[in-house]
Amino acid sequence: MKQELLNRFLSYVKEDTRSDESSHSIPSTPSQVEFAKKLVGELQNLHFSDVSYNADNGFVTATVLPTTKKKVPTIGFISHMDTADFESRNIKPQIHKNYDGKTIILNEEDNIVLDPSEFVNLSNYVGDTLITTDGKTLLGADDKAGIAEIITAMSYLIDHPEIEHGLIRIAFGPDEEIGRGADHFDVESFASDYAYTVDGGPVGELQYECFNACSAVIKIKGKNVHPGTAKGKMVNALEIARQFQNALPSLDVPEKTSDREGFYHLVSVEGTVEEAKLVYIVRDHSASLFEYRKDYLIKVTEDLNSVFGDRVTLELADQYYNMIDKIKEDMLPVEIARKAMEKLSIEPIIEPIRGGTDGSKISFMGLLTPNLFAGGENFHGRYEFVSLEAMEKATKLLIQIAQEAVVSD
Repeated sequence: MKQELLNRFLSYVKEDTRSDESSHSIPSTPSQVEFAKKLVGELQNLHFSDVSYNADNGFVTATVLPTTKKKVPTIGFISHMDTADFESRNIKPQIHKNYDGKTIILNEEDNIVLDPSEFVNLSNYVGDTLITTDGKTLLGADDKAGIAEIITAMSYLIDHPEIEHGLIRIAFGPDEEIGRGADHFDVESFASDYAYTVDGGPVGELQYECFNACSAVIKIKGKNVHPGTAKGKMVNALEIARQFQNALPSLDVPEKTSDREGFYHLVSVEGTVEEAKLVYIVRDHSASLFEYRKDYLIKVTEDLNSVFGDRVTLELADQYYNMIDKIKEDMLPVEIARKAMEKLSIEPIIEPIRGGTDGSKISFMGLLTPNLFAGGENFHGRYEFVSLEAMEKATKLLIQIAQEAVVSD
């Protein structure tokens, strides 16, 4: 299983499937369509049932037929095909067997290293086989590790009909990294009683609480005149942008918050004296504090407009909500995953996600979908890595969950 898992993962990460927030197509990039079609062919060759690609929503779906005659819940496993907003072309994964706990050289020419003094999480993987980038791209373990684990686990079940399990559905979707992938997920046709996204980090993560999230785009119109005669005439859009940013709480930023603390995250600034634009993402686990944060942005906008004369516009767009508000209504999928972990001697790590998953949107569509670990670390950049042994544990967990669903019914 381990070699099969490794080979599958290495082939997937070499596919460039970066999503594109500026695109309005579904999926947002043609490369995701190509990867989806390759997955369809692979699933068919592995004798999955009902394999299909839905061109309307970009999802690959398939079925693993039941081996039990008992009436048990249908479960689903879901991962996403796209990768984040970082260089994803020409990915060259590096394999480091029996990691010794020392600094890993990713790129000697550019002096790019994984230093355990900086990345202390490396100490958890001494003795493991680590897969890294070459320092020039992301790796794509988020979430191609999840895809590799789901296919490897379900293929194992198909090849071992003596293992008792119910009907299982799987889905691989697009555009999770730009927050749009699950918008068009067809819960009705997926026809599961509950599901899991396999999109988490280190071994043991079992998550059913996430941020409430929105984007905020601030557009500012200035007035440019010659600086030598600017007094009383010039309105500098960049100066208004500076005042907007300074009006926000200085400690409410990602680099100074943790656990359930929310934030305003300024992700881009562009502009001139004549016009400027600020783009934020706003996050909070508390629904009431989430609404307060949005209201505060509205107040800052109004205050600046009262000074500068209606030159600032604010566009707020909710992205997803805290899935605990739905999952707390029925904790069965969480309890099944917890029991499966315990049987595999995996210590469950139940903490809120400081982010979101497709499972948050899908849970609000009526299909409760907590999140499971996929094994990767340092996602979305050149320092990303994953342990092969962690991926193997995730794969075995999916097999165990399929069995536990029968026992727990």
